Parts: sequence; C-alpha cells; structure tokens
Amino acid sequence: MTEQITGGTTMGASRDTEIQFNLADAFEAVAAAVPDRTAIIFGDQQLTYAELDAEANKLAHFFADLGVDKGDHVALYLMNSMEHLISIVSLIKIGAPAVNVNYRYTGPELHHIMHDSDSKVIVVELPEHQDLLATLVDQLPELKALVVLGDATKSLKDAAQAAGVTVHNFNQYSQFGDQNDFGERTGDEHFIMYTGGTTGYPKGVLWRHHDFFMKPLSGGNPYGDARRNLEELGKGAAEFPSMVMLNAAPLMHGAASFSLFTMFFLGATWIMTRQFDAEELVRLIDKYKVQVLVIVGDGMGSPIADKMHELKDELDFSSLFSVSSGGAIFSNAVRDRMAEIKADIYFRDNFGASESGNDGEFTIDEQGTLRMPSNVNTGVMGEDGSFLEPGSEEIGMIARIGNVPLAYYKDPEKTERTFVTLADGRRASLLGDMGRIEADGSIVFLGRGSGCINTKGEKVFPEEVEAALRAHPDVTDALVVGVDDAGFGQRVAGVISLRAGAATPTLEDIQAHCRTMLAGYKLPRSIDVVDEVRRTPAGKANYKWAKEVASGS
Repeated sequence: MTEQITGGTTMGASRDTEIQFNLADAFEAVAAAVPDRTAIIFGDQQLTYAELDAEANKLAHFFADLGVDKGDHVALYLMNSMEHLISIVSLIKIGAPAVNVNYRYTGPELHHIMHDSDSKVIVVELPEHQDLLATLVDQLPELKALVVLGDATKSLKDAAQAAGVTVHNFNQYSQFGDQNDFGERTGDEHFIMYTGGTTGYPKGVLWRHHDFFMKPLSGGNPYGDARRNLEELGKGAAEFPSMVMLNAAPLMHGAASFSLFTMFFLGATWIMTRQFDAEELVRLIDKYKVQVLVIVGDGMGSPIADKMHELKDELDFSSLFSVSSGGAIFSNAVRDRMAEIKADIYFRDNFGASESGNDGEFTIDEQGTLRMPSNVNTGVMGEDGSFLEPGSEEIGMIARIGNVPLAYYKDPEKTERTFVTLADGRRASLLGDMGRIEADGSIVFLGRGSGCINTKGEKVFPEEVEAALRAHPDVTDALVVGVDDAGFGQRVAGVISLRAGAATPTLEDIQAHCRTMLAGYKLPRSIDVVDEVRRTPAGKANYKWAKEVASGS
C-alpha cells in the first residue's frame, strides 16, 4: 500500500515541548482513571470503560493475527452496533485507520471507497451488504480478509474463495488475550475519515492522531483548556461530573466520531441506537436521564422535536440541558419547537467539517444569517491570499488555521489546493466555504462556493435561502438549488416539506415570507413541495436529488 501525502506536521506549539497525543494512549489513560464508569449503552448492552478497553484489546489482537499492521486500512461496512464501536477503538490501538463506510452506498459508490482506501480487511454484517460486496471482491487488489458479523452468505464465501480472500467470523476475537502489549505509540499515527459530501465521490481525509485530538476533539476538554498530558487527561475525566450523551447519528458520520471520542476523554457515558428512530431516541432521554443530545441538523432535529411534543405528557425531559448539531443546518424553527417543551435547553450549532474538525459555534439571527463569533483559529481570506480586515465588504474564503489534516488520501492535487501553508508557517484548511468578516470580528457564513447560484449576474448562496425557508412556520425542511433558466441564467429553486396538516403555501406566500429576510434577487422563483426532503443517512443535503425535483427530471 502506498500513501501519497503532501503537507507536513501541523504547526502549533513546539513539538519539542508539547506531548504528542495518540488516541489509544488517551483512551487508555481515561479507562485507567474511571474503569467502573459506564462507557457505552447500546440497546440492552452496556460496557464499562475497563470492559470496553479489554474487549478492544482482544479485537486488536485478532486484527493483528489477520495481518493488519500499523498504517493498514480496515473498512467498517456496518450499521451501528457494539461490534462497530469496539472495532473503532481496537484499530486505533494498533494504529490501523478505520475506514468509515456509508452502509447505504450503491455498488459503484461502495467500490470507490473500498478501492480508493486500499482496505486490507473489510468488516461486514447484513446479508444484503455481503451480497453487494461479493460482486466487488475480485476488484479490490489490496483486500486480504473479510470479517463477518453472523453467518457469511454463500455469495460472499464463493467470491472470496475465487479471489483468494479469507473469510472469518467476528466472534473469533473473543479467543484472544486482552493484554495491552501494542508497543510504543507517538502521535503521528493516522486517523482517516471519508467525507460524506453532497456532490461527487467521498474523499479520505487523513489526520495525525495528535492533530485530531487537538482540533476535532478540543484537546480532550471542550469546556476549557486543552489537556497538556495523559496524567492531566485522566485526572480531568475522574473529576468531571457524570455526563450522559445520546448520539442520534450513525457511527460512520463525522459528527458521531467527534462526539464519541470527545465523550470518551471526559469519562462520560455515550448512548447510541441501531439506526435513527425519533421516538426511540426521545424515550431514551427519559430512560437514561440524558443531558446532551447530538444530532445532524434539521433532518434529525425536526422529527425529534415532533416526538417530544407528542410524548411530552408521558416522558420527563428535565435532564436534557443541551442539543448539539453538526454537519447540517440546525434552524431556529426547530430549536424553537424544542424550546417549547423545555425552555432552558442550550442549543449549539457546530461549524466544522471532516477536513477541519470543530471550528466554532454558529448563531442564527432573525433574518436567518449564519454567524460565528470571532475566533483566532478562523479567518476570511481574500482573492490575493491575505486575510480580510474586520468590517471589509469583500466576500472571501473561510480559512481554518492550526491543527489541520495532513492530506486527502491519494489525492495530492486536491491536497495542495485545500491544505496550505501560510506565509507565517501556520497551516490552514480552505474548503471553499465563503463568508465575510464583520466589524466586530464575527464571520458571516454565506455557503459553499461550488454551490453558488448565479442568477442574472447576482450570486446567491443556497444556505442563505434554505435558512429563510426553514424559518417559515409550516416548513419542516428545505433545500435550494440553481436550475437553468432562459431568463435568469439560473433561477433560485426551492424544494420543501411541510408540517403535517399544513396547507400548501403558494409561491407568493413563500416569497413574501423570505422577503423579510432576503434581498429580492435571492427569493426562490419556484417551489416544489415533497413529502420528505431527501438527505443522506447522516442527514446531509442531497442536492443532486433536489436538482432533479426542481428541474422536473
């Protein structure tokens, strides 16, 4: 396996004076500090930190016995399960990056991620997933072994035999020892995260463990200063008040990975479900006295809010103090609906990406404008490559500065465009998000430049219009795209879903609502009402589908 990487060690505190965190070392430090705390709840299964650590050690030895070495990629083609989570922890122990696979991929998408990632081992569960994978096994030259949860299907066994790939049952791992004998670690080991982007095939974002710890995981302490060493990390977890977090996202989504490890390093309890079910999640808030709920935007938030209303007289939500979202817009309309149930919920809309981690917190004003407070690690870069001064009217590209990824796996050209070294030696991530910097230093997020709609020479960012549409009292979700139009060049087209029982609004009604928040040229020129706005399993926008709907194709 050859890794084509450009870029170097992320600039930050001196490597000579700062400990370089390895994720496995960090997890083991917390497990030693709080061994008897419940780490994971999944259905009727629970593991303490000590138990999770021991199971992950066994599974790590199993993977090593299959020939998985440091740096080898292992694809997890799984829905949420205890085995999925243990696999993630086990692989960081041996420095083998786990490849997150969207379990709803079609054949070509699945082939892309398995082939692009050079996965040496694939872990798979559902029979239909095994049968789809069977059609691809002979096209994956790096593949050496398959690990199956449950019984392997005949098609998978036959395909594997023909390709010279071995097949193993996942439960074999229980026969291995739970000793921690994995050798010295640094902080340079790799963690990979494949994007769940809205267009094109996913790309593998390659992080150093240390940079991943410092940026997406907030240095092990999202509520204060970054931890300085393992002893401080363990002590901080032991002293941190008991916390229960409920995760609504699939493990293959970046938001789930970020929240999982963040909670681990606080010694908290993390709850997950097999798949997204709004009623199940709402009932778990009551059952386990959940304090923090993690969702992916309105696609998850809206049905959860509806269920909270439906079950408010049956369930107790008094423990819930925070709802945190990432990866998709979390609108004021959905927040307000949740706040009707519990007025003092703290809502957090995280601004970030697989390529940058957690960059800060969005706020949304009454006009639907997305704004992020002034942040020393985020700026707006003008066309000449210099950072714009506060109060500038120029629109530029939002830059994330500091601990950023090494590269896109096997894509040096895109790596060079995205992960850059600034004149002062710091590194930055440029993802194409456009914005402007206000006089107070806050950054207004306008949207992804690649999705910008050019209508009669004016630029319209879909996210601005989507925020306005979602603020309509009868709209539950919305996507906005540009559609070819003889008069406008591109017209602004909206695809919306409505609350149950709501009357279908006219285009004039929608425009009148949006006109209170948007300039006239940004108003949608057409609206399509659908039963449900389609999103990916992770809640991300499906703009390809929305464009087909808006175009009538």
